[in-house]
Amino acid sequence: MMQLRTLIFTSVMLPWILSSAAKDEYMEARRPERAITDVSDYDLPETSDTGPASPKAEELPTCLLCVCLSGSVYCEEVNPDMTVVPALPKETAYLYARFNKIAKIRNRDFADMATLRRIDLSGNLISEIEDGAFSKLPNLEELTLAENRLTKLPTLPTKLVLFNANFNNLKTQGVKATAFKKLTRLAYLYLGNNELTAVPHLPESLHVVHLHNNKISAITDETFCKGNTSYYIRHNLYQVRLDGNPVKLSQFPYSFVCLETLPVGWYN
Repeated sequence: MMQLRTLIFTSVMLPWILSSAAKDEYMEARRPERAITDVSDYDLPETSDTGPASPKAEELPTCLLCVCLSGSVYCEEVNPDMTVVPALPKETAYLYARFNKIAKIRNRDFADMATLRRIDLSGNLISEIEDGAFSKLPNLEELTLAENRLTKLPTLPTKLVLFNANFNNLKTQGVKATAFKKLTRLAYLYLGNNELTAVPHLPESLHVVHLHNNKISAITDETFCKGNTSYYIRHNLYQVRLDGNPVKLSQFPYSFVCLETLPVGWYN
């Protein structure tokens, strides 16, 4: 009886086992050989202490380096270091490129950017601005160049309302006496903490003028007023700062008779 059961099991299972083995052998024969690849076949970067060179800021798209949002471009403390003004989208109205390492403003930086209304380049290393750099900006209203290394000013757009060049190295020979004369909309002028020895012509539109911490030693009856008339009142100009200069205001008693308020600050 046991022999009969063994014979039946062998007759049933043996064909199935042989068939399965043949199938496995067939599938193994059809499987492609696995390529053995040497890593030397790839152009892997060589290992070095310094690593691969990082791209420069000017080589990257502006809106990858900066934040571009609804006509405003924010490029503040960019890493890698930003050394030139980036190419701006055509619709840019407000540029904030503060605290970078921009050293020079070129004529082509703002060419054909008629939409620009505000530029803030505070806290850079700007020591040179080509004379026509801002001349093609017909709608520019605010220009801030504070905390740079300027010794002279370029020609400024005539529609400026605010100009800030505090904390530079501006010298009188680098700021023409008539630099602001044609700026008939200028209301806020900040030239504090420079090296000016004289006050430039101040347009009638001014509301605030800061000239503190310069080297101004003298003013005249024409600096803020019109010395040839005692009826002239300068209503617009309500804040003047001259503190921190060697000038002694007591020696120029008629220099402020047209103003509704006297200069603010401490004086000798």
